[in-house]
Amino acid sequence: MSIENASALALLDAQNKAAALFEEIEARLIRPGITESQLSREIHELAASRFGVETHWHRRVIRAGPNTLKTYNDDPPDLTIQADDIVFVDLGPVFEAWEADFGRTYVLGDDPVKHRLAGDLGPIFQAAKAHYQANPDITAGALYEFACELADEAGWVFGGTIAGHLVGAYPHERIEGDRLLSYIARGNETRIGSLDPAGRNRHWILEIHLINPARQIGGFYEELLTIG
Repeated sequence: MSIENASALALLDAQNKAAALFEEIEARLIRPGITESQLSREIHELAASRFGVETHWHRRVIRAGPNTLKTYNDDPPDLTIQADDIVFVDLGPVFEAWEADFGRTYVLGDDPVKHRLAGDLGPIFQAAKAHYQANPDITAGALYEFACELADEAGWVFGGTIAGHLVGAYPHERIEGDRLLSYIARGNETRIGSLDPAGRNRHWILEIHLINPARQIGGFYEELLTIG
């Protein structure tokens, strides 16, 4: 097996393990009456005890209610999850030196707008991924713009300044000199399918952040773009 195939399989395996972790998070931990910070601590304990995760390559991001409008770099106040809330979880667990980056959204209660928002995340992710697969020479900037168009067509606003980034072995590749080139972001003319300096395939994460500013709610969905 080539090094490139082995790397892709390792990233996919890490993502599958992250998906299993998120299933347990949803079944055991998402509930009203706890703060975002408490949920974060419980997730850390669960990941360590059940999945042997010792390292998270980025900080755990737990957002509820109006905090779901915020991006990764924001530092909003610690909110308590309500009985009729929307919550998203964004984690970067490292499994055997390979990074996963995985995000999902959960709705408590019966609010139809929150359920519609959460329900649109997966299909919009898949539409953006299919667009990349049909246009393998697309630039990171053009894919970002396409994700924004998909959000608009569905009646939402794209809430992120980026729609993904490079991923790999821990710590993942960062391109020195211009951090923009590491992200699926407006203005990045790097082709998603371009090779790294050693001539190997790069792998990317795609993230979809949809918001409804009027309702003060948002949702998040994230996983591998270039594998699987």
